[in-house]
Amino acid sequence: MATFAKKAFNASVYSSFRPTYPKKLFQEVYEYHQATETTSWDVAVDLGCGTGQATAQLTGKFSRVIGVDPSQPMIDTAQRKHKGTGITFYRGHSEDLSSVLQDNSVDLIISGSESQAAHWFDWEKVWPEVSRVLRRNGTFAAWIYGEMRLPEYPKTTPLITAYAQGKDLTTSLGQYFERPGRTILENMLTDAPDPTLMKSVGGRLGHFERRYFAGPHYPAHLPPPSPTQVKPVELQLTMRWRDVLGYLRTWSSLQNYHERFPEDLARADERFPEDITGTTSSPDDVDVSGGDIAVRFWKDLREEAKKAGGKYGVDDVVSVEWPIALLLAKKV
Repeated sequence: MATFAKKAFNASVYSSFRPTYPKKLFQEVYEYHQATETTSWDVAVDLGCGTGQATAQLTGKFSRVIGVDPSQPMIDTAQRKHKGTGITFYRGHSEDLSSVLQDNSVDLIISGSESQAAHWFDWEKVWPEVSRVLRRNGTFAAWIYGEMRLPEYPKTTPLITAYAQGKDLTTSLGQYFERPGRTILENMLTDAPDPTLMKSVGGRLGHFERRYFAGPHYPAHLPPPSPTQVKPVELQLTMRWRDVLGYLRTWSSLQNYHERFPEDLARADERFPEDITGTTSSPDDVDVSGGDIAVRFWKDLREEAKKAGGKYGVDDVVSVEWPIALLLAKKV
């Protein structure tokens, strides 16, 4: 993804405000992986590993753990964060792993970083590579999380959708996401092809399934999945409103928006003046001043919380959740 390669991109700040995946998700993957008696737990690889957030979760299960990412800033940050853990990080592309991984050498491949790599894959190339490097009975698991929700304040949902998916070039970030990757994410990876039907895979991946940790909030614009595919929401965090703004600032579309409208960074928004005068924060805390598009949207959400009788101060907490789409495949 081009944004992660820009010099202005700060991988450390990015990773600090991105949600971490729940242990339940890894348990689902491990249970799927150990379904056969000959399952091996030797080598695991994280494709599009970002700063190694998900990669680190593999160290207690596998003897050797490898992270691969095309972004040098991501790799540099991952190496600093996980120094001494035994994880090896390489710069590379998921579509061609020949310089990193040999045939039949890997037991588990995941793609589940905070940078959400799976919706950028060229699946016509990734699936054959996966089938090449996996050992027999090896597992592939890729997941992404979709659009955020504030379950305590359901009236914010249309605001979030309009901000994230809208077509207005001045009031929405929808047109500033890189496509088709963002569309694939919005579609919960339903655009990823079934590898068991691909001639290029040659039948080497013999099982494939999709699971959705979305509860009753599976995206309405998509064909409904079967009831057995849908599971309760698992990615839920309690965040300060201040940190919600920090998360909103990690969106790649925001950087692209400000490249087009740099003057937006100088705008002001006078709502909630107590944000500046009535709170204290450390020098490293999220800056809540200003009035750029992210702050304006953030204050729109807080206004809805206020109308609903909820807490809306910058250091008050709010529940945030994201639906997860999980793809699972096994080599035969």
